[in-house]
Amino acid sequence: MNRPVTILGAGVAGLCAAAELVTAGIDVTVIERGAKAGELGTNRYAGGMLAPWCEAADTEPLVATLGGEALTWWPRHFPGTQRAGTLAVAAARDRGELERLAARSRHGEWLDADHIAELEPVLAGRFQHGLYFADEGHLDPRAAIPALAHWLAARGVVFRYDTDAGDWPDHRGTVLDCRGIGARDRLPELRCVRGEMLLLESADITLSRPVRLVHPRGLVYLVPRGGGRCMLGGTALESTDAGPISARSAMTLLNGAYALHPAFAEARITELGAGLRPAFPDNLPRLFQRDGRWHLNGLYRHGFLLAPAMARQARIALTGD
Repeated sequence: MNRPVTILGAGVAGLCAAAELVTAGIDVTVIERGAKAGELGTNRYAGGMLAPWCEAADTEPLVATLGGEALTWWPRHFPGTQRAGTLAVAAARDRGELERLAARSRHGEWLDADHIAELEPVLAGRFQHGLYFADEGHLDPRAAIPALAHWLAARGVVFRYDTDAGDWPDHRGTVLDCRGIGARDRLPELRCVRGEMLLLESADITLSRPVRLVHPRGLVYLVPRGGGRCMLGGTALESTDAGPISARSAMTLLNGAYALHPAFAEARITELGAGLRPAFPDNLPRLFQRDGRWHLNGLYRHGFLLAPAMARQARIALTGD
């Protein structure tokens, strides 16, 4: 099948699918309601962690299997991808949470306090045990999405911005709907999972890789963004509220950052944000056809991790190759 494909949505799912299709020689048009790629939607609030094995503690094995593809896909399409690994730590009383993560993932290397300090000097003396996932990576979504859109445009992908894709006619040809929560008009089974984040800026704390603080109630993570900045996140709430971050979530996240290092109490909060992520009832992504339209959706909180593998599946389904 070499017919042109229209992709609805210029988020991470739509752009990754466009990359796979244009590489296969397909003419691709991307329809986006925003004025540019990444302007709207939840991608700008994502952590951008490429951490398939860290996620194994609380997800189905399929997430790690599919997510592994992201570790080679993103460096080919976004030079800013970092491969510095992921460090998971816990308070001494919560060592059992690290053991559970180690048992589920089977990829982490146990570290003692001295090795933690070698990886992240700012954490010296703060944690006695940690798990290091050396092969994992991360990226900055706010840099990756525009860069990928530029990469696609240079290869002939046509972008139509400021265009509502909700009522796009399917009779115009092959349509791949990657609108995330926006596709609930056709996929009523999609759930909204609210995620919240803070951007912190500190002259006293520098991290070289994502650090996860695991505890019995979940986790808090910090992802370096360069220039003394880091993204703080970790909430996942069943909610259709797309409004500002709640005080409860902000306190939960900031308490986690403080537990990681008290110097975060003096960090400046430069931004707070929240977004709604699409999920099916089983929290697993899906590619399927319904009423004449292809859908790629349900990436849950693993958008940048799972989009490359799902995009490859879309290419195979739409081209037979």
